[in-house]
Amino acid sequence: RHRPEDLATPAAFERDPQLVWEWYDWRRARIAGCAPNAAHVTLATWASRWPTYTLVTQNVDDLHERAGGASVLHLHGSIWHVRCAEGCGGGRRARRLDAVPLDPLPPRCPSCRGLERPDVVWFGEPLDALTLERAADAVDAADVVLVVGTSAVVHPAAGLIGVAAAAGAFVVEINPDDTPWSGDVGLTLRAPAEIALPAIAAALDRA
Repeated sequence: RHRPEDLATPAAFERDPQLVWEWYDWRRARIAGCAPNAAHVTLATWASRWPTYTLVTQNVDDLHERAGGASVLHLHGSIWHVRCAEGCGGGRRARRLDAVPLDPLPPRCPSCRGLERPDVVWFGEPLDALTLERAADAVDAADVVLVVGTSAVVHPAAGLIGVAAAAGAFVVEINPDDTPWSGDVGLTLRAPAEIALPAIAAALDRA
């Protein structure tokens, strides 16, 4: 009965932290019941194949890590991490919290007993500057950039595609649907990630 745009905001948390946390607790339970798909597994294997490989994700789940992925940059944070929203000054001192369901709800900071919040980027909040810088550096240095399953309309994450193109990388878009970048990338594969990525991996193994 609620839109993400109405709950994933600082104003919503200030107004009704219980409701926001009930929604996130429900989301955490749904994610806990999921398993990595073939796309997650393929991407994880590439982390060990190429030392300079970096995976940049807008997802807040941990499916890449559960598939065995390394060097994962979470632009929008992690739903499995929480941080103090008040007494400790907020900051970025996050801690992992795996309990499903959460008890107590909302969770409390172990240091000051103030409310904690999900360590994710909400609507209207900036991305973590260091994480974004690391992602931009990785894209700028890349020879090949795969843009997988994103609408490419959420900024500043979508701007990384332009960084890759300007740096001369070969950009491959993997998406069943058109995006604003479809006409400007080097190659577009109109297929779901869990089909396209294993196919690419098989072709590389044959090469």
